Amino acid sequence: MKGYIHQLESFGCADGPGSRFIIFFSGCPLRCKYCHNPDTWKMTDGKLYTVDELLAEAETCRAYWGTKGGITVSGGEPLSQLDFLLELFVECKKRGINTCIDTSGGPFVRGDKPDSTPAEREWFEKFQKLMEVTDILLMDIKHINEEEHIKLTGHTGKNIIEMFHYLDEIKKPIWIRHVLVPGITDNDEYLTQTRDFIRTLHNVERVEILPYHGLGAMKYKDLGIEYELKDLESPTVERVQNARKILECEKYTKWEQ
Repeated sequence: MKGYIHQLESFGCADGPGSRFIIFFSGCPLRCKYCHNPDTWKMTDGKLYTVDELLAEAETCRAYWGTKGGITVSGGEPLSQLDFLLELFVECKKRGINTCIDTSGGPFVRGDKPDSTPAEREWFEKFQKLMEVTDILLMDIKHINEEEHIKLTGHTGKNIIEMFHYLDEIKKPIWIRHVLVPGITDNDEYLTQTRDFIRTLHNVERVEILPYHGLGAMKYKDLGIEYELKDLESPTVERVQNARKILECEKYTKWEQ
């Protein structure tokens, strides 16, 4: 089996515990207005790798991982290539490698419902197997409001909320990330609703605010895609601190980089 990979990064220190080898998967179902990697949207724009080829690259950096580090898969959206990701993580665990998924949750489907289709059941069964070989996940809360989520991402957020609840049920550790976008997510009412949702979960080990930036705007120009937020400024330091306070980021301190 081969997977489409956009990019490899040998040393990441903000993508999970410790030092990480980052594998950026190609392909993503969401179209977030602030996405700084639109060049990852199309799966077939990536380079094909086998699991052994990826791990041969990753293990050249193993000496730097220490006791907390390992491999993080990001994107794009790694869950869009579920079969390949499962094969990769099964092999990682055979080699004693810590595994982390950085995901929007966009492809998730809870396939154990009475009305689930055979395809949904099959996907969910594979996801359950994937969780057995996954140590931690980095999860985005794009927007807590369903209508605003659709405006921001072009995709419903209902299945993503279901994924948060499922990960809580199985006690799978997660870090939560929230991009603070002026005029979109930088809103005290929405931030308070986000905090209240986070409080319902029992598996959260870290909450991070990621200030919006427009550094990916040039990629949109190169790809011939309109960048809707081109005139938007980054949030002020005061607004970032306000969001951190509302989301109680200091409460979640298990992992300090």
